[in-house]
Amino acid sequence: MRVCILGSGLSSLTLAKSLVNQKIYVDVLYSKKTHSLNKTRTIGISKSNVEFFKEKIINIEKIIHKLNKIEIYSDNLEKQKLINFGNNNDYLFSIVKNFKLQEILEKNLSHSKYFRKINHKKKLNYSNDYNLVFNTDYNNPITKKYFNKKIEKKYNSVAYTTILEHEKISNNIAVQIFTKNGPLAFLPISDFETSIVYSINKHLKSEKELKNLINTYNSRYNLKKFNKIYSFNLQGLSLRSYFHKNILAFGDLLHRIHPLAGQGFNMTIRDIKILNEIIEKKINIGLPLDSTLNAEFENNQKHKNYIFSTGIDLIHEFFNFERKIGNDFLSKSIKYINKNPTINKIFTNIADKGLLF
Repeated sequence: MRVCILGSGLSSLTLAKSLVNQKIYVDVLYSKKTHSLNKTRTIGISKSNVEFFKEKIINIEKIIHKLNKIEIYSDNLEKQKLINFGNNNDYLFSIVKNFKLQEILEKNLSHSKYFRKINHKKKLNYSNDYNLVFNTDYNNPITKKYFNKKIEKKYNSVAYTTILEHEKISNNIAVQIFTKNGPLAFLPISDFETSIVYSINKHLKSEKELKNLINTYNSRYNLKKFNKIYSFNLQGLSLRSYFHKNILAFGDLLHRIHPLAGQGFNMTIRDIKILNEIIEKKINIGLPLDSTLNAEFENNQKHKNYIFSTGIDLIHEFFNFERKIGNDFLSKSIKYINKNPTINKIFTNIADKGLLF
């Protein structure tokens, strides 16, 4: 049994490790083009997905920073707290630097006899050379030929990221503020570093503009240094068809959402979790791993991923609309609803585990 993964990013390596752990031979096809590594990019991983990593992929406890509280504020209520997710006895969520997770996966995979990295230029017959192909690469001909039908969401926004270095504090509270120009997130990654993600519907005139904004909303940190600021355009998408014959789209190629809730990579981990379950079931009853796996995966995940993505978009549009009309009725409603412990628990479970149906 040999499978191929097109692309060598974080989603590809996580998927590769989960397959290798099931003693499936994996070839990852990569491009020799090198890109400068953005060391300010971070990802959020929910508690249940950290546990899945530990059980089925690799233990990442040493590289994550755990958060036991998430606070959400709005400028429309003069920076009053709208939502407060908290767990004094355990953590809710974790943050990790992208490159650290990528490094630990690459190092572990390099020692496995089930894993190979192959130059993308090598000509391969995907249908004949591999039982299954997982495509995470936007730019290869397969994507343009078979996976070009999608539902796109243009956020007309740019995300700016950087890492703040500050004096050491007990740094376990994530804060998101819906400012008048877009959401600003403070995401702790250690007791002396905090990641910033700011989404705005225009390009900033200068780095000073972002630094001034951070200083305006920073109420916790004695800052020592601003690291390099990166930016990228935001666009959402959902593929209409998940697979073609034995080729399955995966990762950000399958679905991409707004980063405001930190759920993008969590969706991919949940996809891997379901894929693992399907593979284990087939192996246990002696069935081949073929294109029927792709159909079963699509039937299981497509509707869940679309509903979840739409939910994130509604949250974005909700605050975007309120910002445009300058009315605080919606924020006040959320603040009132959040006081209900049952509703708060439902939202917390969805953020942790996704849609459970």
